Amino acid sequence: MAWGEAKVWVEGAKNENLYQQMLDDAATAPARNAKRKKIIRPADMPWEMARQGLLKHLINEQMNTRMETVDAYMQIIPPGSRSGKHRHLAEECLYVLEGRGYDLHQDCDVEITDDYHWTPQDEIKRFEWEAGDVVYVPPNTIHQHFNGDAERPARLISSTNRIFKHCGLNDLEQIENAPEYEPDLALTPEIVRAFLRGERQPA
Repeated sequence: MAWGEAKVWVEGAKNENLYQQMLDDAATAPARNAKRKKIIRPADMPWEMARQGLLKHLINEQMNTRMETVDAYMQIIPPGSRSGKHRHLAEECLYVLEGRGYDLHQDCDVEITDDYHWTPQDEIKRFEWEAGDVVYVPPNTIHQHFNGDAERPARLISSTNRIFKHCGLNDLEQIENAPEYEPDLALTPEIVRAFLRGERQPA
């Protein structure tokens, strides 16, 4: 046999029931999924003061929901403020619930081999948005959201796909923090309302 493969394939005494584990996982999935949430109430949606800004998580892999492929959060941008700036390989879709503003997008040239390399292009593009619009962020684009209203907050719902993560390409990089970011801040409805009214300023 070519390359001498016939002399070596029988080597090894390690045994594992890996196929059986796949069968068992498939068989127990219905009972396991029956315990996962199909309805998530507002009180069960976690707040986070993240490096990307003020977030209320709607669906996340850590929230024990039936959703297998999508993560979604609500991004709240206080009056006259902005989100953090970040880049990720997965494309993103944002629905503007409230407010008006703009995005800055910077495309990157990407090379994926044994290593992952990306280089920002020189051009930075500006896209205006308002309530009712959908904003599309292409894969691997550096982007940031800006609230164009100094008096009112902006709210956007962000949705991204987990497929890249499960393909071994969980690429997410924070380039700039949101002004409101405080790593130890525990959000409450009262604190969020103060941000919405523009009464609480960045630390």
